[in-house]
Amino acid sequence: MIDRPESASVVARVAGALVLSMMVLGTSPAAQAASDSFSLTGFETAVAESAARDRDLAAYYRDHDYAPIFTGAGPEFAQRRAALLEAIRIMPLHGLPADAYSIDGLVAQMAAATTERDRGLLDVELAKVWLAVARDLQTGILTPSAVDKEIIREVPLRDASQYLEGISGADPLAFVRTLPPQSREYRHLLRVKMQMEQGIAAGGYGPTVQAKKLEPGETGRAVIALRDRLVRMGYLAPRASVSYDDVLLATVQQFQRDAGIEPDGVVGPATLAAINVSQEDRLKSVLVAMERERWINRDLGERRVWVNLTDFRAKLIDHDEVVFETRAVVGAAREGRRTPEFSDVMEHMIINPTWNVPRSIAVKEYLPELQKNPNAASHLKLINARGQTVSREGMDFTQFTAANFPFDMKQPPSSSNALGLVKFMFPNPQNIYLHDTPSKSLFQRSVRAFSHGCIRLADPFDFAYTLLGYQTKDPKGVFQSKLATGRETQVDLEQPLQVHLVYRTAFTDAKGHLQFREDIYGRDGEIWRALAAEGVVLGQARS
Repeated sequence: MIDRPESASVVARVAGALVLSMMVLGTSPAAQAASDSFSLTGFETAVAESAARDRDLAAYYRDHDYAPIFTGAGPEFAQRRAALLEAIRIMPLHGLPADAYSIDGLVAQMAAATTERDRGLLDVELAKVWLAVARDLQTGILTPSAVDKEIIREVPLRDASQYLEGISGADPLAFVRTLPPQSREYRHLLRVKMQMEQGIAAGGYGPTVQAKKLEPGETGRAVIALRDRLVRMGYLAPRASVSYDDVLLATVQQFQRDAGIEPDGVVGPATLAAINVSQEDRLKSVLVAMERERWINRDLGERRVWVNLTDFRAKLIDHDEVVFETRAVVGAAREGRRTPEFSDVMEHMIINPTWNVPRSIAVKEYLPELQKNPNAASHLKLINARGQTVSREGMDFTQFTAANFPFDMKQPPSSSNALGLVKFMFPNPQNIYLHDTPSKSLFQRSVRAFSHGCIRLADPFDFAYTLLGYQTKDPKGVFQSKLATGRETQVDLEQPLQVHLVYRTAFTDAKGHLQFREDIYGRDGEIWRALAAEGVVLGQARS
């Protein structure tokens, strides 16, 4: 967690609240004496009644003989209450709703707890608040699939007992600080968020650039507006030049690289659109990225495949270092073709693969062609239920519909196979995998969303060599020997590795420098609207 300067007034208010809560809950001699006169049975009964509807919480209290978690006497309970209030206080710092829980309201409840029954009810209430806050900080406030059905992300939810044991441990405050993701990316995003909030408070990126196109050598108001906006964005030191000179050219090229645009130095429509995105909208992308980072707040594997769909790139990461990277083509931005988001484990590769045409493609795309021309898509074989190849001769395809089409369609291994010459498998219900392709021209485009959902790689052989390099001294020789047979061959990975298909319109490089990409599927927009509905607002950070 990154420390943040605190205002003295707020710190004093929280400190005062803590003192009050400790006095009310029995850390003073007077309160302790008063508590001795109450029946513990009243506390236990209140706890049992209040926690009954929460199975996990009820089980925890039962297993711990209904002992208090927060409302007991002594410094250890004061530390737990302090840690709870600190967890609430840092919520907005992490881009979570600032007003989801009220510190003042909780302190008022503490002050009102004058009987053992009151204390029992309060203890359960504080435990429930703690569980909610801890989960929000650690694994986010949204359910991914509820926002978008194509985000098939299994959030690593923890058992309630882990949070309750943590707050009851030797250092509750230290436990709170471990809850948000500890990844390098999250730390970078948190720092960028704070910087952006300061920038927005100072006026944001300033006026937009009004032009159709700007090129090196030009002068005029639009060039000055471009210069000034890049200054406000932190790309350029303040300067007096009014021309599109070499310094401005280099700056524009850096901006283009950060935006995933071809760095030609020409400010055309795509570059202008990216430059004119407001700082407020960039901050929304950062807040969404932080929530997404909470969704994967777990061990992602020391060695892993990382595909950022908006970046159109696939990477092999080994101990946080990128050891291989290649351009990728992802699913088209159309219903049924968008690449879903999920994580799985890559187990093997298949050299000289057969393309088993997905039924959706067979009946939606190829069946209409066959109904017009039985010899259409002649590169594909028809396979019946017995696994036999069926001749098209004399076949009347008009008798079939999408519901009763009785054949599978397959393309045998070849250099023209739709999957190319190798595919990388991480078996999943979505039938998504990484693969080669004979259609190489698409990799030259900046926006590469063209597939039916699977991910095509520009350099699949090199990717295979890198993976095999972990299990053989001659990875290229092993691969090429299998390839030369022309037969479909499965090569298992001796050390399977995690694959993460992610979607980030805001992310950072190794040095923490912000990158941004287009929201090609509109998913980040959906997530932001869901966060806003939960109470997340821009500029909400407070001490």
